[in-house]
Amino acid sequence: MHLAGRTWIVSLAATLALLVGGPFLLPANPDKSAPVYADRQNLLVYYDAAGQLRPVTTPQQWAIRRQHILANMQKVMGPLPKHDISLPLEIQVSEEVRTKSYVRRKITYQAEPGDRIPAYLFVPLGLKGKVPGIVCLHPTNRELGKGVVAGLGGAPNRQYAVELAERGFVTIAPDYVNMGEYKCDPYQRGYVSATMKGIVNHRRAVDVLQSLAEVDAERIGAIGHSLGGHNSIFLAVFDERVQCVVSSCGFCSFRTYMMGNLRGWSHAGYMPLILKQYDADPKKMPFEFTEVIAALAPRPFLAVAPVHDHNFDVAGVRECMTAAEPVYRFLSAPEKLRAIYPEAGHDFPDEARQAAYRWIARWLAPPAP
Repeated sequence: MHLAGRTWIVSLAATLALLVGGPFLLPANPDKSAPVYADRQNLLVYYDAAGQLRPVTTPQQWAIRRQHILANMQKVMGPLPKHDISLPLEIQVSEEVRTKSYVRRKITYQAEPGDRIPAYLFVPLGLKGKVPGIVCLHPTNRELGKGVVAGLGGAPNRQYAVELAERGFVTIAPDYVNMGEYKCDPYQRGYVSATMKGIVNHRRAVDVLQSLAEVDAERIGAIGHSLGGHNSIFLAVFDERVQCVVSSCGFCSFRTYMMGNLRGWSHAGYMPLILKQYDADPKKMPFEFTEVIAALAPRPFLAVAPVHDHNFDVAGVRECMTAAEPVYRFLSAPEKLRAIYPEAGHDFPDEARQAAYRWIARWLAPPAP
């Protein structure tokens, strides 16, 4: 296996995707004056340079609205640091376990100078040619972190890094901030939120996947449950290399979350400005999850939203999907937006996981010969 510290460089085609309605690369310094939209349901409108609200009728106009969404997310999360393609990954392997279907490597990689991220890397055996790579983001578990999705403890319905590797995907499962083996004070490092530090770390996990000889660099996906569910969305919104996303129990509209009390989003492990600057009030927030989901378009997105989830209200998930659907239709990709609603609580049950794996294979796996 090749472990060179190569990072992906945006192609001209990817840059031109902006002109045809695809995702775009975020400027290093987002516009802090980006307008906040009062209506978070009707997303096919935008403010023009003169401050006039107009209907979106072209992909270029949607790109303006999308840029406003990402800029407003950064008002809460803090600015997205520039992606330093010159920084070596310096992947180090400390453990290797071989099974009948894959090799599991315990690794660390460099996210920033002086900051290394522990992760598990799964490489299937017997690969023929390059295969998709999947970033597998774990749910909240301070002790185990990445070990949950690696099948090393926790709930059995969370082992998607293993199960995807058994299906022929290369997978990587990094620790989130201050979970598992990763200890970091993002605020001492100058971050406004742990959420943004997570995005940076997970973006580098994409770099790791793209550095591997076994991985097709143009077929990268992300999947997660709960904490990992919204982190997979956040990663994909800010990193257009992620071409397919699955979020289980990861979001609902802010206004439906805990009856509109956003304190659960505002602690040091997430985004403290939600309380400090926006009073944990959905009406004061500069962005909504309706907008965040739409910002993924036209890339494939599957939401797994159990009807009895105590954390993320299923009605709030439906609200987000309903708001995003016209955007997907506008970008000629209605089939790439889907939600399933299992009869379950805050869980990722087997039937839903199998549907998620089929979704990923549909959009990322090569066509059958």
